[in-house]
Amino acid sequence: MTRAAQTTQQSIPDYDAIKTKQNIAWRSGDYSRVGVTLQISGEQLCEAMDLHAGQSVLDVAGGNGNVALAAARRFCKVVSTDYVPALLNHSQQRAEIDGLAIEYQQADAEALPFPENSFDNVVSTFGVMFTPNQTQASSELIRVCKPGGKIGLANWTPAGFIGQLFKTVGQYVPPPSGINSPASWGTQEFLQQNLGPQTSCLHIEPRKFVFRYQSPQHWLDLFSTYYGPVLKAYETLDETTSKKLSTDLLSLIGKFNKAKDGTMVVPSEYLEVVATKKKLVG
Repeated sequence: MTRAAQTTQQSIPDYDAIKTKQNIAWRSGDYSRVGVTLQISGEQLCEAMDLHAGQSVLDVAGGNGNVALAAARRFCKVVSTDYVPALLNHSQQRAEIDGLAIEYQQADAEALPFPENSFDNVVSTFGVMFTPNQTQASSELIRVCKPGGKIGLANWTPAGFIGQLFKTVGQYVPPPSGINSPASWGTQEFLQQNLGPQTSCLHIEPRKFVFRYQSPQHWLDLFSTYYGPVLKAYETLDETTSKKLSTDLLSLIGKFNKAKDGTMVVPSEYLEVVATKKKLVG
């Protein structure tokens, strides 16, 4: 092997190893305690996409099922996927309680087990953005969507509260080398580059989800206990460094918090994306 080839090989991230660690992180804690608070984003995305009853919908990296449940409420034929079985199980429990019909399948967002042009709509709310191989994941979204079908996404932006949370935690626990921030999905540049060439229409709408908690400390207690990426970050730090991280996170909340009564009301910007896949010519 030439030196150039060795350098190229070394520069390619080990995506499988990264996904293994990510899987462990998302299985830790109990993401559903956080995820269910984001339900409104799934409902809004389904409305933005103008879903019609009877259409097929694939939820990619569906987590605890916010957008899958929203689509099922609109009488769509929904398949929800994730690579963490516990998250799918929680989504299924929610669907059964609400009497909603959703098919569940464990799947990697970077290698979806479906033929090309399979679904009328492909969706993901704060899910596919966490894949390490972002180019591959975006290609998969397009591949399984039917020509003329829609791809709907909700992605945190770099400048918003959650984007800044990623940045803050990353200062204590650096992300794997060669991996872009998940918040890259929340930029016009990324979306234009990865979805634009294969779509006839790319509508991007800035929105805000508001985190409402009893207090900043209440938010920190919940996220450090139940939100896998934050929980695992704390587990790698000693007591002194953990306290510094907590101080920085509470300071971050202070910059965004709109509440004046001791509670937490923090708007976090995200991009709501509706892309229409180009129709076949001829």
